[in-house]
Amino acid sequence: MIITGSAFVFQRYTGPTYPKKVSVQIDDTTTLGLTLPRSGNVNEEVRIEMPPISWDWSARLYHRPYPTDTEWVLNPPFWPEGDKFVSYLPKVAQKAAKLEYYIEIENSFEGKTIILPTDEPVVIRYKGAVPAWALLPHILLMSIALLLSSLTGLLGAVGKPSFRLWGVITISTILLGGLVFGPIVQKFAFGEFWTGFPLGFDLTDNKTLIMFVVWAIACIANLKKERRMVTVAASVITLAIYLIPHSLRGSEFSYETGEIVTGVISLIPSIF
Repeated sequence: MIITGSAFVFQRYTGPTYPKKVSVQIDDTTTLGLTLPRSGNVNEEVRIEMPPISWDWSARLYHRPYPTDTEWVLNPPFWPEGDKFVSYLPKVAQKAAKLEYYIEIENSFEGKTIILPTDEPVVIRYKGAVPAWALLPHILLMSIALLLSSLTGLLGAVGKPSFRLWGVITISTILLGGLVFGPIVQKFAFGEFWTGFPLGFDLTDNKTLIMFVVWAIACIANLKKERRMVTVAASVITLAIYLIPHSLRGSEFSYETGEIVTGVISLIPSIF
């Protein structure tokens, strides 16, 4: 259970839509820690927060559509709200559209400028609101599917005959959570039911399809005769799939064609 739970958490928290944490020391005594969002809802401003900075520093937010080479748009400087300094990304109406943004912190008295993040701008993707009746079953069933997959693989490895029944339960959970509720969530969020094979290259959709196929093979292989290692292999493959960060190569709006396509997000930056 610990291994499967860790795999599910790892998948969620390393995906390219999980907030990016940034920390930078701006002088001898002050270190700024920021959590920069990488997912937003359509038709809503996205709030960008930073800790208060002293009067001799100013902070500005720049953004532009992604991926494009258009000019960066400068927002008004950060202003105090409560115990934070804030600015807002503009409302975006198009599902699966992306913006990239960065924060510029400047001390004009010392002639010092710091760009956050220091490596590359943050990319944020916009989605439609997903109702709880669709999202919660999807998340719950896919979490249970990983747990059942590991349990079934373990039962097969130690030779328990019940692994065949648990294999059927596992594939049923993947079917309901991934291939029924998954497309419903996708439709609400990005306007398409399915963008994986053969219609596209959405990695999340394709991961779900691969899990279903390997468990279908395992269940069919065990119909008339016990083939425990096929089930163990299906369990291992499922665990490996869950170690792939969530939402890589997800749906992306193309500003060039005006259509939603499969985005390409590199693996390494998404983890760090």
